[in-house]
Amino acid sequence: MNGAILRYRVMSYIVGVGLLLLVFVGIPLQYAAGKPAFAAIIGPIHGLLYIVYLATAFDLARRAHFRFWRIAAMVGAGFIPFLAFIVEHQIMVRLKAEEAVGVAVARPAPDHVVD
Repeated sequence: MNGAILRYRVMSYIVGVGLLLLVFVGIPLQYAAGKPAFAAIIGPIHGLLYIVYLATAFDLARRAHFRFWRIAAMVGAGFIPFLAFIVEHQIMVRLKAEEAVGVAVARPAPDHVVD
């Protein structure tokens, strides 16, 4: 599970940064400055990396048993600016909370004495 989390986090940041570059640098350069080269390069790279991101997101969702809306948020994170960072943070908070609860339930209380 840790490998799936790491892969998801890395791809989330890569796709999030790529989308920000495309939306806030590439598109303005293309339409305002008449220089489409940057968007023509970053657009397909972002598209390819988004497919890899989806594979890592679905792998994590399968392993963590996420429900539909969490998966939908993960999918939308690849094409809505800034959403990748927000969704990644929320997922990490949830996974850490579930891990903490699971560890607390699995261990006996420290004052538990076995005779």
